[in-house]
Amino acid sequence: MGSFLTRMRIFRPLFILLIATSGLVAQTPKPELISPQVKAAVEKAVGWLIRQQKASGHIVDEKSDSKPKRGDLPSHSAAMTSLALMGLASVGHMPDDPTPEGQACGRALRYVVEGIEPDENGYLGRSDRSRMYGHGIITLMLAEMIGHAPDEATDKRMQGMLKGAVQLILRSQQVPKSEANRGGWRYEPSSSDSDISVSVWQVMSLRAAKNAGFEVPKEGIDNAVAYIKRSYRVERDSNGNPKSDAAAFSYEPYGGRQTFSTTAAGLLSLQVCGQYDTPEVLGSANWLLKSPPEINEPWFFYGCYYYAQGMYQRGGDHAATARQKTEQTLIAAQSPDGSWYPRNGNEKSAGAVYATSLALLSLSVHHHFLPIYQK
Repeated sequence: MGSFLTRMRIFRPLFILLIATSGLVAQTPKPELISPQVKAAVEKAVGWLIRQQKASGHIVDEKSDSKPKRGDLPSHSAAMTSLALMGLASVGHMPDDPTPEGQACGRALRYVVEGIEPDENGYLGRSDRSRMYGHGIITLMLAEMIGHAPDEATDKRMQGMLKGAVQLILRSQQVPKSEANRGGWRYEPSSSDSDISVSVWQVMSLRAAKNAGFEVPKEGIDNAVAYIKRSYRVERDSNGNPKSDAAAFSYEPYGGRQTFSTTAAGLLSLQVCGQYDTPEVLGSANWLLKSPPEINEPWFFYGCYYYAQGMYQRGGDHAATARQKTEQTLIAAQSPDGSWYPRNGNEKSAGAVYATSLALLSLSVHHHFLPIYQK
């Protein structure tokens, strides 16, 4: 997918089986039990992420702690802080908790809410220059944190920001596009093309906002689902039915790379939209079962997040296999300080906060704290 900084300038054009190592449980854990190894990994990761928090509340790799200005935040700091906040919340640390971890999450949420200055259209990706990637990530975080603000003023501002952010996503979807690209999103609100990587964050945001009680027209979800399905690469018969029971999603409709990360993204996004038993869901889950990811492959951490959550939604052997592979690989790869660091060149420039946040989201499947990932 090219250089991470080139594609995203961290969120510019933006997911597992090593042999079991000593101390890891080789057999699949019981469905709803969280193993001691996973608990220990999660606790270390939480501690590491919180230690990266700056005085202003943002959670980033950079060592500088200069005071940001509202509307002109350090590059991608709101998007990265939102990703970290989702990772922390996914294992039970909410911004309204009185614990030290909860207080850190509250400071992170205030940084995003007070630091971003939405434009007149509700765009959240301008203040930290994270564009539509950041807009989707921040919007998803706000939707998941509704009801957990640390104070009334933050809650009120969250509500207004989220309403405007949802409207921006819907307006951006309605920009005139070709048939192939219709229903999706890309790097800017005005983009006339689409890709699955940017689109999935917007789909997740719309679904989460709807879950939180915000108005999201059915047409918006339906058009997004149709776009994602057009990215499913399989030969079909004369009736439009897939000829194979295992196939991948591509980066763009009818073309582009078919990878672990794009396939996992397509799988999860369709399921959060209620598409649990469509051919695209069944086929992509089967493809992932046959093509497990390796930690050194491109976009491993990004894909692992979608893989763990998407296969969990599928259930059965898909969920059990993905859980074992996710847990074994991530536990084996965790640094002694509790962090994870990307190994592939495409992700290295994103840094450890990015990788650790996504690893936490990948390991949090059975915690059930964030509504968007619940069955």
